[in-house]
Amino acid sequence: MTRTDASLVGPWVRRFLLEHLIVERNLSRHTQRSYRDTFRLLLPFAARTHHSVDRLALADLSAPVLREFLQHLERERHCGVRTRNQRLAAVHAFAYFVGERAPEWLAWCRQIRSVPFKRYDRPGLAYLEKAEIDAIIAAPDGATEDGRRDHALVLFLYNSGARASEAAALTIGDLDRHADGSGSVRLAGKGGKTRYCPLWPTTTRLLGQLTAGRAPDEPVFLNRRRRPMTRFAIHAAVARCVAQATPTQPSLAKKAISPHVIRHTTATHLLRAGVDINTIRAWLGHVSIDTTNIYAEVDLETKTRMLAACQSFGSSAAPEKRWRDDPSVMQFLRSL
Repeated sequence: MTRTDASLVGPWVRRFLLEHLIVERNLSRHTQRSYRDTFRLLLPFAARTHHSVDRLALADLSAPVLREFLQHLERERHCGVRTRNQRLAAVHAFAYFVGERAPEWLAWCRQIRSVPFKRYDRPGLAYLEKAEIDAIIAAPDGATEDGRRDHALVLFLYNSGARASEAAALTIGDLDRHADGSGSVRLAGKGGKTRYCPLWPTTTRLLGQLTAGRAPDEPVFLNRRRRPMTRFAIHAAVARCVAQATPTQPSLAKKAISPHVIRHTTATHLLRAGVDINTIRAWLGHVSIDTTNIYAEVDLETKTRMLAACQSFGSSAAPEKRWRDDPSVMQFLRSL
């Protein structure tokens, strides 16, 4: 088979990543990197026995090869099902892109997109009780610079429900202090979406102390080398606080706690406080209300409270009257 540019994978991948993801879709940098990493893994795998990557044709990237690649991800690289499905979604999008622009490859596109996603059991949503998150916030040593930063960081995560990536990207200019001592923060979420969250006076004060004397374009959270904290460093800081809090809250030892668990905790506690689900959706920066609805489904305390209200309603001591035993109703009917 003669490999023309129209049949080679390389030029199509370049167009897909540069033309489609950036120009047409304007996807976030994180999403672009995820798609890029998919092809960094897939192309060498598909070319491992026949050709160099640069000479790999679309026909070489067949549905059977794709299935073998997905098995390789799970068995050799020990990826979970969600990661496997994420990689497959990127390849599906690539096949759709090719099929849309080259009708002669529509049959190939259908074969690639016929490879199914794998079902999996979603784990229960993890969140913390109020005593647990309070213990984590109070755990860092306030006598050290790192301890003061970790204390402000965990309090900020709980207050705002921010993702680790959003906290890492936060700059001093994103913070706004109000006249009454409270404040607000501007967060840049997924897909470049911006949202604003209120801050408690305590959070505002601690962040003000942490950023005093620094320029507005500097990151809020710095490591000990005075460099911006990455999201991995934020994960490590949360893990450190959890380890420090576990002796006073032994229940923490049974939970895998990350910045995203603190985000879930924020949403669950807002729900318990009576905040409506649409406000929580805007608070967390969810695109769909369906994503936010999971908190309403998992919060056992709210369900128990509603159940108690139903039980109270149904256990009235006075027996319910039948309509025909109510003389006022019968009298009313006879009067018509």
